[in-house]
Amino acid sequence: MDIKELLERSKNIRAIYHQLEKTQHGTEWTVEEDVLAFLTDAGLVGRHTMSQQNRWPAKNTEVMLEHKLCECIWWLAILADRMDINLEESLEKFLTKTENLLGE
Repeated sequence: MDIKELLERSKNIRAIYHQLEKTQHGTEWTVEEDVLAFLTDAGLVGRHTMSQQNRWPAKNTEVMLEHKLCECIWWLAILADRMDINLEESLEKFLTKTENLLGE
């Protein structure tokens, strides 16, 4: 899958969640609420990583770690879109800058 497909599929899924939020709460989540959801999932990546490394007891670690890592990527795509950041261009700039800094 390329980044354009990732972004398109992510936005489609988010639109479905927005409808669910409207049904449950009357409004869509704000960008701030999306960020908090992302941070929660990022924290769970940390816990499941600890579990995978035998430093924290948790069940179903491999499945949950894979899921939460991918969910974090999804959230980042959504957050970039909602904040009008071109993820593809920004990622290219970041990678190029970092490679240049490291002498790649």
